[in-house]
Amino acid sequence: MDLGLKGRKAIVCASSKGLGRACAVALAQAGVEVVINGRDRAALEATAVDIAKASGVLVHAVAADVGTPEGRAALLAACPEPDILVNNNGGPPPKDFRKLSHDDLVAGVEKNMITPIALIQAVIDGMTARKFGRIINITSGSVKAPLPNLDLSSGARAGLTAFVAGVARQVASQNVTINCILPGAFLTDRLKQIADQAAKEQGRTPAEVLAAREKTIPAGRLGNPDEFGQLCAYLASSQAGYITGQNFLIDGGAFPGAF
Repeated sequence: MDLGLKGRKAIVCASSKGLGRACAVALAQAGVEVVINGRDRAALEATAVDIAKASGVLVHAVAADVGTPEGRAALLAACPEPDILVNNNGGPPPKDFRKLSHDDLVAGVEKNMITPIALIQAVIDGMTARKFGRIINITSGSVKAPLPNLDLSSGARAGLTAFVAGVARQVASQNVTINCILPGAFLTDRLKQIADQAAKEQGRTPAEVLAAREKTIPAGRLGNPDEFGQLCAYLASSQAGYITGQNFLIDGGAFPGAF
C-alpha cells in the first residue's frame, strides 16, 4: 500500500532502538526522509546506517537528549519543517509512588508531557501553513490500565493525552492530525529492564517474569516492535487525514474493555 509519504520529512524522537526505531524504519520504508534521535551516539549512528541501507532514503542522526531544550533545538535545526513528528521518550523507572520525590515527579512530567508539548508547539504552525501534518505521540497502555509502580509514567502520559485532545480539534481543518499510540507489552529494552527489576524483587528469573506477562495477553505473546511501527506509518499517511484526537491501543487484547 502506497502511504502517499514519498518525499516527506519526519522527526522521530528516541529512535535509536525499540518502538521509536520501529517507527523510523516503517516511515523510511514509505519513502520518508527521517531524522532519528538518541543519546548513545554509536547506537544511533549504527541505526541510521541500517535504515538508510534498507530503505534508500536520507537518514539524519541527531545525538541529543530530547528531554532538554538543547536537544529539542538540535532536532529542529536538523529538520526545521517536519511533515511528521513522532514524540517518544523513555519513561521513568518503576518506583513505588510513596518513594517518588519532588524532583522525580518534575522529571517525569518534563520527559513525558512537557517535552512532546514543546515540540508540538514548535512545529504545528508550519504544518498548518503547509496544509499537511501528522503528529503521533507514543504513550502507553498504562494510560488506560495503570500498572503498579509506573504511576508517574501513567500520570504524565495521561496528562499529554488530555492536552492534545483539544489541540487536535483546533488544527484538524488544516489537514494536521494528532493521535496517540498506546503500546502494551512489546519486547523492547525497557520491558526487559522492568522484567529484570521485577525478577530481583520476586526471586524469579527475568525469563519467568516475561513468560508470566505473556500469559496475561490474549494473543499469547509479546508484541513485535515492527507491528507498532507499521501502525505509526499508517497514522502518518495521506489516507489517515480523517483520523485525529484518537488513542490507539496496541496490546494483543490485554486491556479487557469494549471501548
